[in-house]
Amino acid sequence: MLIGAHLSTAGGVDKSFKRAEELDCTAFQIFTKSNRQWRAKDLKPEEVERYHARQAETGIGPVICHASYLLNLGTPDDALWNKSIDALVVELERCEQLNIPALVLHPGAHVKSGVEAGVARVAAGLDVVHNRLPDVRCKVALEITAGQGTALGATFEELAAIINACAQSDRLAVCFDTCHALAAGYEFRTPESYAAMIEQFNAALGLERLAAVHMNDSQKDVGSHVDRHEHIGEGCIGLEPFGYFLNDPRLANIPFLLETPVKDDPGDNRRNLARLRSVVK
Repeated sequence: MLIGAHLSTAGGVDKSFKRAEELDCTAFQIFTKSNRQWRAKDLKPEEVERYHARQAETGIGPVICHASYLLNLGTPDDALWNKSIDALVVELERCEQLNIPALVLHPGAHVKSGVEAGVARVAAGLDVVHNRLPDVRCKVALEITAGQGTALGATFEELAAIINACAQSDRLAVCFDTCHALAAGYEFRTPESYAAMIEQFNAALGLERLAAVHMNDSQKDVGSHVDRHEHIGEGCIGLEPFGYFLNDPRLANIPFLLETPVKDDPGDNRRNLARLRSVVK
């Protein structure tokens, strides 16, 4: 099974594979640059070469990338919108250097311009990015959000609206986050509600678009619209529902990735991964 966590790239992107090996990850997620800064130093050719060598040596993959939290393609502010487009282009170029198949992106926030305007703005921004990078294979994976504030993408239908409004929709994927989905109002904590939720996802977006599942428990309950991750089995989701995802044969080739709190590194990831593996049948 493809199970892993979001891992540090301190010391170089290639160093993440040693951390993955220590946790017995079969897939993992990284930032290729600081997620809290706009600027990024170019990846050095020797670092990229070491990354590919380590991936070939370990056989771990796919590696998924998460985009910077600063990007907002939904904003009505032209300066921030263009800055976000430029930054997303750079992120995708870095992913391409590393043969990363998917870049997870929060769709953005409409900042009181309205959902319809925000959706159109995100789609227009993605079109600009795609036109500037005609040969890039890495897909942007739009992540479901908790719907906090004016955040876009808190429903499957909103994500579908963004995708359908893009000229090159085949270059887009989706990332499901368990914490975000619960906070957004999706119930999946019983076998029946899980089955209904997955069918709703499939009807709106298609399971073939699913690039990754973020496995996070939630500090807040269903419909709270508050994005607060918790350790597996210690929040409002509980342990058992994670097994519904992990044992669903339709998701057999999807990477399941932790984004749970890490104060004890690598201890917290080790404990949370053990909990996920405990519900695999």
